[in-house]
Amino acid sequence: MKPVALDAMGGDHAPAATVAGAVAAVARLGLPVVLVGDKARIEAELDTHSQLPEGLTVVHAGSTIDMEESPGPALLRKRDSSIIVATNLVREGRACAVVSAGNSGAAMGAAKLRLGLLPGVERPAIATMMPNRRGSVILLDAGATVDAQPEHLRDFALVGSVYAHCLLKLDRPRVGLLNIGTEDSKGNALTKAAYDLLRQAPITFVGHVEGQQIALGDVDVVVCDGFVGNAILKATEGYAELFWWMFREALNRPIHTRIAAWFIGRSLRGVADELDYASHGGAMLVGVNGICVIGHGRSSADAVASAIRVAGDLAAQGVVDQLVRARRENSTAELTAAVAGEGDSLGS
Repeated sequence: MKPVALDAMGGDHAPAATVAGAVAAVARLGLPVVLVGDKARIEAELDTHSQLPEGLTVVHAGSTIDMEESPGPALLRKRDSSIIVATNLVREGRACAVVSAGNSGAAMGAAKLRLGLLPGVERPAIATMMPNRRGSVILLDAGATVDAQPEHLRDFALVGSVYAHCLLKLDRPRVGLLNIGTEDSKGNALTKAAYDLLRQAPITFVGHVEGQQIALGDVDVVVCDGFVGNAILKATEGYAELFWWMFREALNRPIHTRIAAWFIGRSLRGVADELDYASHGGAMLVGVNGICVIGHGRSSADAVASAIRVAGDLAAQGVVDQLVRARRENSTAELTAAVAGEGDSLGS
């Protein structure tokens, strides 16, 4: 299998966390990884590990796009940046996927510029996995397209359904459109127009869903624009951190409260792991013609290793080919329906 290209300079804790995550991923999974970035700094981090598994290589990149930089100008100015060099490896067929926990705007921009969009897709979406009562749910868009049109939400539903099939192993993923109510009459102009498009799409569309249904397990794929999706994602992360703050506060209370907290702490740790972004690794940028996995800026070594695992799994399952096939089949169905409609109007 081709290696995963890792932006070793991307993230708040790079390159220490990215290199450690790559070492762990290669050792555990046997998946080769190319570390892209400042060669001297990467090799210095590799030297801190007593034993290195086979399957790690380094490709030098002359610059790095920092987290606070504006993505557009930075991509034009730093053509030798680690994220562009890593993405080029996928474009050239030398890597099966690119992973970055760095500047998410730069990662998206590099993927769009160097990999291009899938046929028929106008805007990409960040598809992030979140825990729910039945296992996991995929939310998209989580921040790539904040000013979406109804057709974009229809595309998100199509690629999200295929993504859920590959990642969650579901034959018929249930797709819901996020709204402020389940009634057809509720929503803004965007959701009302998108509803009709999703109802006609070749997916298992269950209609409108409300925010609480994401956690309850009533749906496998939730579709929304990037502004709303990113707000939901950040709010969820905040409440996960609040949960543990409240738990730690309980340990400082009277002795009987501390004893109870100590006894249930182990069980709560499992719940926290499910809510921790590190356990899910990263989110795929769906809609681009290649596998691009975007990790959290605060990614630890474990989170980086998880993101590499996700990228490898998606590559092994041929998710891009499946997305291309789904788009082609949908385009054919739309053309057939349009031709049939024209025939009906001519005959009337």
